[in-house]
Amino acid sequence: MSAAGVVGLVFGSVAAMFVLLVVGTVALRSSSGTDTTTPVAIPTYEPPASGHTRDPFPSATRDRPTRTSTTETSAPEETAEPPAQVKLDRGLKTNTVYRGGSLPRLNCPAGNANVFDHAQLKALILKTGACMNRAWKPVLDKQGIPFSAPNYAIAAKRGRGACGDYPQPGNMVPYYCPRNNTIYASTSAMARGNGRSQGYGQILAWNGGIISMMAHEYGHHVQNLTGLMDSWWDKTLDTRDRAGKLALSRRLELQATCFAGMWMRSVATSYPVNTSNRARLFWLYSKVGDYPGYPRDHGSPPNNNRWFRQGWERSQTYQCNTWMAPSSTTS
Repeated sequence: MSAAGVVGLVFGSVAAMFVLLVVGTVALRSSSGTDTTTPVAIPTYEPPASGHTRDPFPSATRDRPTRTSTTETSAPEETAEPPAQVKLDRGLKTNTVYRGGSLPRLNCPAGNANVFDHAQLKALILKTGACMNRAWKPVLDKQGIPFSAPNYAIAAKRGRGACGDYPQPGNMVPYYCPRNNTIYASTSAMARGNGRSQGYGQILAWNGGIISMMAHEYGHHVQNLTGLMDSWWDKTLDTRDRAGKLALSRRLELQATCFAGMWMRSVATSYPVNTSNRARLFWLYSKVGDYPGYPRDHGSPPNNNRWFRQGWERSQTYQCNTWMAPSSTTS
């Protein structure tokens, strides 16, 4: 079987296959006042449909600026030298984004949006999405990485996106599609669940839980803009064994989780994320991860917690370099 075929088998139905580890018996009083022991799916990056080979992502074929010379008509003997272009490192371990530093502290109050109300949750997702743009744009701009905002498709129940149905049957996860730089999500599935998958809102009714998951999806957009996703995909295609492909997927997903932790920290004062809600976030990420019996593509619950806290506590882009981290931290 070709490498592309193996990737199709491993990753083609990620959003439909993978669920979170069962929420344990740890007691947590969320704003809903209930505990849960029902597994729930983790937010994921959804790869293109199987059958594609190399360069399936828009950023891989994006037109890049070319150098041109402009002659001054009033002074033919002089020519204007074009500015030197920034050479970007789009690799996994040494990517230019790692020089970006921290995200700016932003004023982004969430208010009391009810995650069980479609209009309120959709408005909050779009509002915080704009805050994510304001956080990431200056960081990328400063390093010469072209920025563009992602698109959003937020349905009350379900829909079909460029990378497949959302939510997938029996799951409730949002997903990021690099074909059209769009984040897809169902508010009812995220809040109330879908099939056997319990919703985030049923685990943690405070809206910061769902928004942190949307920040994870935005993290995939950052990976797409910076070339991390292209490099991951190329390396995945070049990796023949299934275990190696899954290991690469875990590093990709845990990095997006680290970026989510960075963003939640950047708005902690104004959102606000008080001490109690910060503890809820850490608790949530200590309970999500690869469900026993399914391919291990997102990382263990301890490592999901590790990388969310890494983004929150270290709050520097280079601190989210999962590609240089020991395998024990990305298992």
